[in-house]
Amino acid sequence: MSWRTEALGDLFLVGSSKRVLKSQWQTSGVPFYRGREVTKLATNGCVDNELFISEELYADFEKRFGVPKAGDIVITAIGTIGNAYIVQPHDRFYFKDASVLWLSKKREVESRFVNYWLQSPRFRSQLDKANGATVDTLTVKKLKSVQIDFPPLPEQKRIVVILDEAFAGIDTAVANTEKNLDNARELFESYLDSVFQAERPGWDRTTLGDLYEIGSSKRVHKKDWRENGVPFYRAREIVKLAENGAVDNELFISERRFQEYGEKTGVPQTDDLMVTAVGTLGICYVVQPADRFYFKDASVLWFRPKRAINANFIQYAFRSPLVERQTTDSQGATVGTLTISRAKTISISIPYLELQEKIAKSLREVELEVDRLSAVQRRKLVALRELKESLLQKAFSGELPAGKAASDAMRQVEEIA
Repeated sequence: MSWRTEALGDLFLVGSSKRVLKSQWQTSGVPFYRGREVTKLATNGCVDNELFISEELYADFEKRFGVPKAGDIVITAIGTIGNAYIVQPHDRFYFKDASVLWLSKKREVESRFVNYWLQSPRFRSQLDKANGATVDTLTVKKLKSVQIDFPPLPEQKRIVVILDEAFAGIDTAVANTEKNLDNARELFESYLDSVFQAERPGWDRTTLGDLYEIGSSKRVHKKDWRENGVPFYRAREIVKLAENGAVDNELFISERRFQEYGEKTGVPQTDDLMVTAVGTLGICYVVQPADRFYFKDASVLWFRPKRAINANFIQYAFRSPLVERQTTDSQGATVGTLTISRAKTISISIPYLELQEKIAKSLREVELEVDRLSAVQRRKLVALRELKESLLQKAFSGELPAGKAASDAMRQVEEIA
């Protein structure tokens, strides 16, 4: 069955909307979609919209310029581009110029076939090839010029049926895999919550200020930053250390300056805690024996133990709901800065040292198992995405055999799952 190659502009009228001013946005009326709403429609088939235009303005645009109708396609054109949605018979909306483009059929073509093609590597490769890199803006001119390979209408419909069936199975498998990921995270969070409760029989109720000397660094001016020397960490580097145990650092201070700070105020030592105090608060890193660094004042707090305490136990406490709740204000919003005085008042319950060590070890074992299970689920998600890409590649290369393509895809889904 012969395929043809034509420009998308030969098959569709490609354009955008008439400009709608912000002053014309309303809180009710006819839905008005930007790129973010079209992305949600493309992903979920529905959207909780927050912007509208008046019935009168919509009627004026409909009369003078037309509005999206069933079978048309709208596609995101700024930022994350290429998320496409087929307008349904029940849809009634207008959209933002430039950030969304509009395809209206000039000739008989299956919109669902084109929508799948817009998800395919063939479409993406044309955009990237023309720009030498992934584009972040899709113009009317560019969309008109991309070349689409398509067969006669009956074959378009056959391919759509196969992809619909296969993608439904893949989407179900993806949803189940994502649920398994959520369950793994919830398992660990539930365990943390059970360990770090406000009151535990036999545990001492205390504050972090009673357990630690809490302070920050001496101020390091930008003029003292270097491209090599002793690593200098901001909050963002502490977050990476806490997550990965390592960081590709880009800022340093001189060896002389590091020695000077060490003599005046000391420098971080093994089992000290470094805690983020701006942005994402309360991310805790335990200083390791091999560590040698200085850090930015105000954005990172420095905890040095006053008595014997298991640093890993306290690090896990910082990840618990009990401590996280204490870094929020009365309305539940994250506080912008964790001050030294506030950090000192954070309340926790702790057992004797040997039990701290045992609990920290147990938490680590559970976390490692959760990480292992999560890695398995993430690999499944990658494999399912690759299967989708493979099916799209075959679909638009004329390589989907009649009869067994969907069943073959489902067999692969079952193997992955």
